[in-house]
Amino acid sequence: MATPLQYQVAVIGGGAAGIFAAITVARLQPTWKVVVIEKTGKLLSKVKVSGGGRCNVTHACFDKKSFPSFYPRGYSLVKKAVHHFFTTDTIQWFQERGVELKTESDGRMFPVTDTSQSVIDVLLKEASRYQVEFKLHTAVENVNKENNYFLLQLSKGESIQANNCCVAIGGMLNERALQWLKPMGHSLVSPAPSLFTFNAPANGLVKLMGVSVPIVRVRIQGSKFEETGPVLITHWGLSGPAILKLSAWGARWLHERKYHFTVHLNWLEGEGWNSAKLSAHFDAQRVAQPTKQLLTSNLFQLPKRLWAHLLSEAEIDETCRFATLSARQKNKLIKLLTDQEIAVSGKTTFKEEFVTAGGVDCSQVDLLRMESKLVAGLFFAGEVLDVDGITGGFNFQHAWSSGFLAAMAMAESSNH
Repeated sequence: MATPLQYQVAVIGGGAAGIFAAITVARLQPTWKVVVIEKTGKLLSKVKVSGGGRCNVTHACFDKKSFPSFYPRGYSLVKKAVHHFFTTDTIQWFQERGVELKTESDGRMFPVTDTSQSVIDVLLKEASRYQVEFKLHTAVENVNKENNYFLLQLSKGESIQANNCCVAIGGMLNERALQWLKPMGHSLVSPAPSLFTFNAPANGLVKLMGVSVPIVRVRIQGSKFEETGPVLITHWGLSGPAILKLSAWGARWLHERKYHFTVHLNWLEGEGWNSAKLSAHFDAQRVAQPTKQLLTSNLFQLPKRLWAHLLSEAEIDETCRFATLSARQKNKLIKLLTDQEIAVSGKTTFKEEFVTAGGVDCSQVDLLRMESKLVAGLFFAGEVLDVDGITGGFNFQHAWSSGFLAAMAMAESSNH
């Protein structure tokens, strides 16, 4: 076997957390040799595709107390991290390097250029500035700690000897990639997908693909999970922020049920209607405009296609007038408007944008240093930890924060 290549820091994974950790430690220790090992030929692939190719860098939440509540898993870690590298630090970091961020109405923050390439370019520019090395198309097959060094066995017969090792392989749906951690005493929380859409191919709603409603209450039957927010109808079912948030909070519960469950939707949540008020309202319309057709009445702020669909589902003919609306039809329509049941059978994730619940057990990690409590010099950053946030920039913020903390700890380590 060839003589191992010598580095002070080896980072496994060329995503946001790994590269941010690498460039930060290289900046703090400019004489150190730092390498990033990436099994694919692409760096920052999730940065590239996130936010529709615009990269949702972080979220405009500046309250350190409430920020951890946006993470279904990893609350304790995030609670500590915000005091060392918060959203304000992320904004400043990019701004100082020429990437201005803007805030959208829902709090998501993007580069003003509206392209993720701006984020990729500045990260790779920093990596070049501090002479971070990259090994692409290279898999890490095994890691052992010998004396004070880590020996990384790579594909193609290469090996690396490093003083510090930072694992940042992202969402690990394939646990085999981290089997080498188990002999070191680390346990992994079994991975499950998060941030996905709900498939309901058998429901007639799918004919309305493209229709969206800004305020819908969505509840998962038989669970505590409920969200209110925008819902988008797609050709396979339901999407939008409310659905994605539900998928995050309910990730494990839904995984256990193999993604077969029922959701209840209140399409009129934003208008404050309930069943009793609606019933009285329809009765009032029967008196006020008895000859008015329900189809052409603009009673609610619903998209016309959705209103027509709900009338059809309630077996109300498009020529039906308020005066001829039967009690049975009225009650069925009210049920559909405020509590429509949709049977979900399956999920859809967006290529490389998926997020994973599960990963390295945070109880075995020093939450201020991102260092293993079991193996000195072994660090973790990003989604490889059992930490995940809801949609909106929270997962990237965790990548920056944990990468920064790991880098700070490595730079201060005596093992160099």
